[in-house]
Amino acid sequence: FFFFFFFKHDILIKQQQHSNMSRPEYTAPPEVFYNFEEARKYTSNSRMIQIQQQLTERCLELLNLPPGEPAYLLDVGCGSGLSGEQISHQGHFWVGYDISRDMLEVASERDCEGDLLHQDMGQGVPFRPGTFDGVISVSALQWICNQDKSSHNPIKRMRKFFSTLYSSMAMGARAVFQFYPDSPEQMQLITQQAMKAGFTGGIVIDYPNSTRAKKIYLCLFAGVMGSVPQGKGENDGMSVASSVAYTRADRRRQDRRKKRVVPKSKEWILKKKDQRRKKHGAKSTRKDTKYTGRKRPDKF
Repeated sequence: FFFFFFFKHDILIKQQQHSNMSRPEYTAPPEVFYNFEEARKYTSNSRMIQIQQQLTERCLELLNLPPGEPAYLLDVGCGSGLSGEQISHQGHFWVGYDISRDMLEVASERDCEGDLLHQDMGQGVPFRPGTFDGVISVSALQWICNQDKSSHNPIKRMRKFFSTLYSSMAMGARAVFQFYPDSPEQMQLITQQAMKAGFTGGIVIDYPNSTRAKKIYLCLFAGVMGSVPQGKGENDGMSVASSVAYTRADRRRQDRRKKRVVPKSKEWILKKKDQRRKKHGAKSTRKDTKYTGRKRPDKF
């Protein structure tokens, strides 16, 4: 029995390690994973080029830019410039940034028409307010959830990214992120941080019933209440609006489960005193009495 238990446990660990290793973000930080060899391999792969072009076309479609008018776009995680080529092909101007210097060198060698910048998305978007008419990102957003260094806090990095991104976009502009969330919880976390920064919008899922063709997009609106586009797919039985509503309803249920403590109330004071005792010791805070947190009468 014990042999079977440990054998099964070992198999589960190996399966988990294999699934983790299949995702690039679990292998190494992006600036390390996309090194000199990987950057050139990524750009010379005809299948990767085709997939990148298709995803970029879908992102531009979800941006819903005015036809016939060139726009100024930001490409977050531009890599070697494959998505930027598609932006230029549709008559738009763009600037892209990426954390991998090797990827940017490949983009420079390929004479991309856009401007390139070496930047970590977790450090924010370093542009003036109202600069961009739209923002796209292909297969990059999930990297911000990783804690590659001891100083990295994924939630703080997301907050910094989305808040500065919001300010750099023109009023009414859209941002579309195609990404590969590790789990529904991670997708919900990213969406929540975007909403806290001021964005509206939600998740768009193309072909949700297909394992290989399924693609997830985060569609955000800056300063306006826009309607989230419908996802592609035949007989999905699931609209984007229902998926966003489910996310919001789930968030409301979680909020109701949590008892919100009113600031300065007796419960709030007792909680703060317990936290101080745990941090600084029992003698650092006075003992609780029947007068603790008692409401004082109003002044005459």
